[in-house]
Amino acid sequence: MNKTRRHHFLDYIAYILMVICFPLNPLVLTGIIVPNSDNILTIIGIIIWAFGMYLVVYPFIYFKIKGGVKKGKSYVHTQKIVTGGLYSIIRHVQYTGGILSIFIATPLLYPHWIFVALGIPGIVLVYYGTKREDKLMIEKFGDEYRTYMDKVPAINIPLGLIRKIKRKER
Repeated sequence: MNKTRRHHFLDYIAYILMVICFPLNPLVLTGIIVPNSDNILTIIGIIIWAFGMYLVVYPFIYFKIKGGVKKGKSYVHTQKIVTGGLYSIIRHVQYTGGILSIFIATPLLYPHWIFVALGIPGIVLVYYGTKREDKLMIEKFGDEYRTYMDKVPAINIPLGLIRKIKRKER
């Protein structure tokens, strides 16, 4: 299997895992797995889900404002590197939101081993997607993106916050 086909296959597997593990997934909708709504894990799960969904939606608006996207084009058609806002903390805001809202929140909302078993490879595949995305951005933006990569972590929010605070202190 060539590299491009393998990437598409891995993306396809990641999407399947996302559908299965999304909080309103087929296992929950059919009643096979029932939510446990009377505990602290559910509250934490809802908070993580909401934050993750905020991260998923954020680029739709922020890229249009800061990315030089031409009128009528999708937010993914940025003309410049976006390094402000949440992108000053982590490079892959949307990927991080997907990991949080799907693969982290779901096992908290529905404490079942299947979501942990499927979530672990899901997180790995999404993380692998960030690596491919970085390569594409280097092809598009070159050394400017490499410099950005040196300053801002891919998906590690605590490290990104620490680095941002240190940059402000300088």
